[in-house]
Amino acid sequence: MYAIIETGGKQLKVEEGSHIFVEKLDVNPGDSYTFDKVVALDKDGFKLGTPYVEGASVKCTVEKQGKEKKIVIFKYKAKKGSTRRKQGHRQPYTKLVVESIDL
Repeated sequence: MYAIIETGGKQLKVEEGSHIFVEKLDVNPGDSYTFDKVVALDKDGFKLGTPYVEGASVKCTVEKQGKEKKIVIFKYKAKKGSTRRKQGHRQPYTKLVVESIDL
């Protein structure tokens, strides 16, 4: 049994008991969160939403908030000594544990 949910402009395939990383949500660790935007569902037969499966939801528990590893952005123009720029970025995320998939 699995579901495909939409969050943060992305679609994720989730199963019960799995750990998922999504774009940062405004919730505290230990709270529960419900995804209502279920694109597809495979529970007692496959159901595809138009655009979402009506009445379907995925319940999750927030495990932690965090930031990913730093990536380095280095921009420069060749043969120009003064046009170098170094910048770093750490993308925030929310780690969730999928508790149940409901229809």
